[in-house]
Amino acid sequence: MLKILKYSFYDLMRSRWSYVYFLFYLALGFVLLFLNNDLSKAVITLMNIIVVLVPLIGTIFGIMYYYNSREFTELLLALPVRRSSIFLGQYFGVAGSLSLSLLLGLGIPFAAYGLFRSGAVWDFGLLLVTGAFLTLIFTALSFNIALANENRIKGFGYAVLLWLLLAVIYDGLFLLSLILLEEYPLDNFSLAATLLNPVDLSRTLILLKLDISALMGYTGAVFKEFFGTHMGLLVSLGALVLWTCLPIWRLAVRCRKQDF
Repeated sequence: MLKILKYSFYDLMRSRWSYVYFLFYLALGFVLLFLNNDLSKAVITLMNIIVVLVPLIGTIFGIMYYYNSREFTELLLALPVRRSSIFLGQYFGVAGSLSLSLLLGLGIPFAAYGLFRSGAVWDFGLLLVTGAFLTLIFTALSFNIALANENRIKGFGYAVLLWLLLAVIYDGLFLLSLILLEEYPLDNFSLAATLLNPVDLSRTLILLKLDISALMGYTGAVFKEFFGTHMGLLVSLGALVLWTCLPIWRLAVRCRKQDF
């Protein structure tokens, strides 16, 4: 698995799209800091971009890599290599290259502008951690979708639909449910609904770490009371780890049963 991971990682790092992804974040970081030297405000702006763009890129890259390397995968399957090692190696190669592009692309400009001498270092660190988690989660989900659909058009359609559901539609349904159920106590419901969506959970963690929970409106006080504590932080990070491990476990199980 490590050999396949290494091959997939270097293969993607040589890809022009990886350079585009890296250069996009590099340019974005320098432009934001050039326009506003306040690192905390730059982190807030990046949060709004990362929680939407990172899941989309992870989904698209993951499913594109799976379909484009189909012939190579079939060749590996003819060898005495475990199926789980093949697909997990490819998955970690894709997710690792995307995470590295994100970390370096944003880390270089912020480090150049004196991140480690400011008080925003922990906020920025949490931003990168949540971005890496979102990359791992949505890349794993895209691999699962590709394994379940041999038709490329269906696979791409389901992957984009999943991203739309978790990044856009889910928020609308969540707000609609809060309006319709406003006469009932919604504390536990709001917390559970947030934990069930990794995009919302990542956004909530960053907002609370930046101490701007007032922007979260109706449920801001509830989230501050729970996620603002050490226990809430551990629970939320545990939820992100669970969101990461379950699709990976499903990928390992699915590829062993898949008839190629």
